[in-house]
Amino acid sequence: MKKQDFGMIGLGVMGQNFVLNVERNGFGVAVYNRTYSTTEEYIKGPASEKNIKPTRTPEEFIASLERPRRIMLLVKAGEAVDETIQQILSYLEKGDLIIDGGNSYFSDTERRVKELEGRGINFIGMGVSGGEEGALWGPSLMPGGSEKAYRDIEPIMIAVSAKAKEDGAPCVTYIGGGGSGHYVKMVHNGIEYGDMQLIAEAYDLLKGALGLSARDFSDIFSEWNKGELSSFLIEVTAKVFKKIDNDTGKPLVDVILDKAGQKGTGKWTSQNAHDLGAAIPTITAAVDGRILSSLKDERVRASKILTGPKAKYTSSSAQKLIDAVRDALYVSKICSYAQGMNMLKKASEEYHYNLNLGAISKIWRAGCIIRARLLNDITNAYQRNSDLPNLLLDKQFQEAMNSRQEAWRFAIQTAIGLGIPLPAMSASLAYYDSYRSEKLPANLIQAQRDFFGAHTFERVDKPGIFHAEWE
Repeated sequence: MKKQDFGMIGLGVMGQNFVLNVERNGFGVAVYNRTYSTTEEYIKGPASEKNIKPTRTPEEFIASLERPRRIMLLVKAGEAVDETIQQILSYLEKGDLIIDGGNSYFSDTERRVKELEGRGINFIGMGVSGGEEGALWGPSLMPGGSEKAYRDIEPIMIAVSAKAKEDGAPCVTYIGGGGSGHYVKMVHNGIEYGDMQLIAEAYDLLKGALGLSARDFSDIFSEWNKGELSSFLIEVTAKVFKKIDNDTGKPLVDVILDKAGQKGTGKWTSQNAHDLGAAIPTITAAVDGRILSSLKDERVRASKILTGPKAKYTSSSAQKLIDAVRDALYVSKICSYAQGMNMLKKASEEYHYNLNLGAISKIWRAGCIIRARLLNDITNAYQRNSDLPNLLLDKQFQEAMNSRQEAWRFAIQTAIGLGIPLPAMSASLAYYDSYRSEKLPANLIQAQRDFFGAHTFERVDKPGIFHAEWE
């Protein structure tokens, strides 16, 4: 009996859709799920009359696959991944491959790579971005681990990945060794956090200052999506504002409680950035924003006793503020991407991943959540200079920042005057102002450190390490 080309363990929505994608591109798939009733429903439903083989046990699953076996896991990150690996490990042979397509923490992937390769089993940690639709029609894929093993599955991954509309290039590339694939996905999600927070802040400022309706916002974001802000997140935001709640007849967004959830990847990005010494204030502000949003009951109490400004937006031109917020959103977004790419650069050096930042930005142009017109400009920047220290130093981005900073500052000053919080947008501006400053007040911090802890300092007028007797 002919064996299947590819195996999938985990038939949640992502797993089911990814399997359909693989099969549609000409590869036979075997599937296994811990609960067989889920498998049965899948085979009778979406997978009916397709080259998808159901299996009841791990042993039957492994036996149904062509050697070397190519097995993908789409199960919950953490212990479930280790438990699933243990379930199938005794049935595997040297040269077989396991691919973890979940949102695993990169250091867990590092451990699994070492443990499994010590037993002759290849392991790839692969970031998968694009949600349910991406899994079905083409996600952005970020595989890291054994390069030799990746080359074996490369034809499948190229076939199922998203294709950039600009040049048809597949949105997948070999990222690097160890946990690099999951690391890049983690930073992708951190940038995503920043992007979503910035969009929400633009909405909050315009709503607070101008009292715009959901229909107004749908029109504004639809218009913005035609220009330099064009992206998946701007597009879906315009659609969000159109949705009407069946129960109340109001825009659905207006009846959603203002508490944002998170699954941890943004937090991981912020935590690891501190370990690396990478400054990502926009992304960290976005994580903080979600945490603060979760304090709903406290915020309700605080709103009754803590005062803010009584000012109202008095300009005669609503369009002036709308245009300024558009520009502020764009340059703040550039800062967020610059921070993420700089973090990848530092991680590449620290963990010896040898990351190609241009190739990474290129595979983010389609399929993934942060896909945006801006990524073409980022890809071009790294093609001009693969060792670019920071995106803000690229000539195209210099011009973008310089030409929009007046509008950027006007938008943030307006928000401050109205008492509307813009933590991520303000963090982006502070990042920009700090990065462009020839001199920062760190000399005073270093003097303080030397005063109370004898931590020493350097001087501007001669080389060496110094300590002062301050009293």
